[in-house]
Amino acid sequence: MITGLSSRGFIPPIVQVGADRSANASTRVGARSRIRQAVEEPLFRDILIREWRRADRFDQSFVLVLVELSVNATEWGEIIKRLTVLIPDTDVVGWFEQDRVLGLLWLDRDGSNAFAAREIEQKVRDQVDGLTDGASRLSISVHVPEASEARCGASGADPVFEELRGSQRHSVVRDAAKRMLDLVGSLALLIVLSPVLALIAVLVKLTSSGPVFFRQDRVGASLKPFTMLKFRTMRVNADHELHRQFVTEFINAGADASPTADSGLFKIVNDPRVTIVGRALRKSSLDELPQLWNVLRGDMSLVGPRPPLSYEVEQYKRWHYRRVLEAKPGITGLWQVAGRSQTNFDDMVRLDLQYVQNQSAWTDIKILLATPRAVISGKGAC
Repeated sequence: MITGLSSRGFIPPIVQVGADRSANASTRVGARSRIRQAVEEPLFRDILIREWRRADRFDQSFVLVLVELSVNATEWGEIIKRLTVLIPDTDVVGWFEQDRVLGLLWLDRDGSNAFAAREIEQKVRDQVDGLTDGASRLSISVHVPEASEARCGASGADPVFEELRGSQRHSVVRDAAKRMLDLVGSLALLIVLSPVLALIAVLVKLTSSGPVFFRQDRVGASLKPFTMLKFRTMRVNADHELHRQFVTEFINAGADASPTADSGLFKIVNDPRVTIVGRALRKSSLDELPQLWNVLRGDMSLVGPRPPLSYEVEQYKRWHYRRVLEAKPGITGLWQVAGRSQTNFDDMVRLDLQYVQNQSAWTDIKILLATPRAVISGKGAC
């Protein structure tokens, strides 16, 4: 449990580092009144992740400075003493890698984002240089999370934040169990529903000109694009500008959107581009069935956040990116069974993140079992 939580941030508990761990109790008590010590690695990383999420949520920032020195554990005491004087009392110093890499976390509480990262780096270097016998023993790196990191995907993101994100991902066993459920479930459903799929294909073909399937580029896990399949529900060559404008307004409205029982907010009500058969398919969500092939291929999962379009992602706030960075997209999910189109965008993202944080094979099964009821009721669909 983290103690010392203030209105401005985490005040980390004082722990002993390096050779100080062997000091007697009275020495430790005296040290606490003089200088702050570095928090242990697990707690520091936990604070860092929480601050990262808070900064994303409120569109703020922070500076993380990592200091790596080729020194013995007994030499860290004076180094930490020098560096802690640079950090305000409300900010954090701790081990990013225990007894090897020290982290200094400057928080932005007033929303100014007025950080001079390079100036901070130079201050740190000035404090440490005098304690080392050369630059070869010193490695300092500065890390500031930005929305651009998420937009450019894993290949362009800061490796430190990618490591932190990876540490929150699921175990190999859990991922393997989820993939097995996807393979067995998608294959079984494709076989069982093959007569329904064939009937829908015939209806689409007979009632409107054009292909049976609609192929669309979507943004998948870790922002990797893939081609998603659906039964075609719109006229051929329909203009997508109407949807782009709607999505832009919907996402930017965030929590200010006011969902009602009579109109869905995630989809356009009475979309003039949709065919008669397409309207029925959308109302029942049967147009989504071809995505079972995407699940079988590994592009999607049976359960997960819905895959967005690229122009949707362009409107995301920083905290929204977690829904596409931390989970594989799914055919159904917590949002679909809890609110569907009647949920505003921010609440939809919160439901997706709630699933990401608590997902398991049993959670997936419960959502899958709840999906038919949501589809049959048509609540929030349009």
